[in-house]
Amino acid sequence: MKEDINSKDQAPPGRTGFLQVLGYAALVVIIIMLLGTWWVKYNIYASEFSPTTLNQKEQKVLDAKISRLDISAHEGYFTGKGPKQDQSAPLEPEAYSETGAKREISLTEKELNALIANNPEMARMVAIDLSDNLVSLKLVVPMDEDIPVMGGKTLRLKLGLTLGYEDNQLIVAVKGVSLGGIPIPNAWLGYMKNRNLVEEFGDEGGFWALFAEGVRDIKVRSGHINIRLKE
Repeated sequence: MKEDINSKDQAPPGRTGFLQVLGYAALVVIIIMLLGTWWVKYNIYASEFSPTTLNQKEQKVLDAKISRLDISAHEGYFTGKGPKQDQSAPLEPEAYSETGAKREISLTEKELNALIANNPEMARMVAIDLSDNLVSLKLVVPMDEDIPVMGGKTLRLKLGLTLGYEDNQLIVAVKGVSLGGIPIPNAWLGYMKNRNLVEEFGDEGGFWALFAEGVRDIKVRSGHINIRLKE
């Protein structure tokens, strides 16, 4: 009799296996939902970036570089640190000259992001990383309300650009674009991945041709970019 009762209490082996599979499936679904919620919140309802700031020593170095672009560092045109120029004061006449002009722009990654930070709206939407022959941009892009599905959302995108100079030719190529860490297929980008934009569109004239003709050399390495211009 006792054996009969025990046999009735025990579920059939097939049923037990089914319940275990069902339990695992439910757990997987819950995990996917949690991860999906986090992904959507982080990448579709993306928060803005924190602007880059320089310490006093770094600011002085950047001011010196800006001053070489013929803009007084103490006036704070780019840095925003100095007193504002008196707009009512007349400009002093000065003869134009290129004697001693330095045709080179050299910036660190932090300086580049600090310059962007002087435009508060742009600083919250763009962040730049510099590595060997690669410029990587993180973008927070507000979508227009009229766009289906994504309208009114804020997307978090990443863009990689190969940037360099080889065989007397400027190289600017899209390495890739991703949304929330998911690479966008090359077909959706018009098959433009890893194709030199200067080579593709330079023959048509316009921006790419003119831009390339003005660059003598460009080097991007970890945390630094250096651009040499032609006369």
